[in-house]
Amino acid sequence: MKLLKQQSTLPGFNLALGYTVLYLSLIVLIPLSMLFIKTSTLGFKEFLGVVTSPRTLAAYRLTFSTSLIAGLINVVFGFLIAWVLARYQFPGKKIVDAFVDFPFALPTAVTGIALTSLYSQNGWLGKYLYAWGIESAYSPLGITLALMFIGLPFVVRTIEPVLQDLDPELEDAAASLGASRWETFVRILLPNIIPPLITGFTLAFARAIGEYGSVIFIAGNMPGKTEIAPLLIMTKLEQYDYAGATAIAVMMLLVSFVLLAITNFFQHVFSKKIGMN
Repeated sequence: MKLLKQQSTLPGFNLALGYTVLYLSLIVLIPLSMLFIKTSTLGFKEFLGVVTSPRTLAAYRLTFSTSLIAGLINVVFGFLIAWVLARYQFPGKKIVDAFVDFPFALPTAVTGIALTSLYSQNGWLGKYLYAWGIESAYSPLGITLALMFIGLPFVVRTIEPVLQDLDPELEDAAASLGASRWETFVRILLPNIIPPLITGFTLAFARAIGEYGSVIFIAGNMPGKTEIAPLLIMTKLEQYDYAGATAIAVMMLLVSFVLLAITNFFQHVFSKKIGMN
């Protein structure tokens, strides 16, 4: 028991730990366990039939592929935005910084309507994209654009504090020793920003997997083509197929857990390497 106690000048470890476990149980563990309990009412063959049906597999592929693409794109552009905000002073910086947080504040339905108005065939940008043969709305591209919008702040806000904490004098010292800009980036900056990059990607990816409100407006919601997994779950709930809905949710939970575990493993490996250097 002594190993569990944290050295602190403030008392109350046992009480704080008890409240922590209780809160996590009520908010996280018990609701998640109900998914498995409700799914257990299905037989194995019924469960397998639900989660491997062509419609369900198509929804899985669309959800995870668009979330992955959006997360990777956000890693690149999120790093660039975080770099500009952390390293440069310019007029209107506070306004740009506030714009980054807009996806946090906007209701998802408002986001979906705004993106649909922008990228639909009659939208401000969509009419030009459709003229070039690019279907920007009611397609996987539209879903990816929506997921990029809602996931960008997670990447920027994860990387920006790390860039602010990095001492620019390290880069100046590397340059004075003859290192090129590329060598300075690879040897000085990159090892320090890889862990927050992975964290930002993980948060954006996890957020995208469960996104519903902003996507359904721009997706088109065609079964087998532009139907995401969260929408399929809602469809089954509207049909009172609660066991089928929870079965799909359980599979999404398991796949998400595996993917997050893999990304956390790589984050731990890179963090350990940085600590050894």
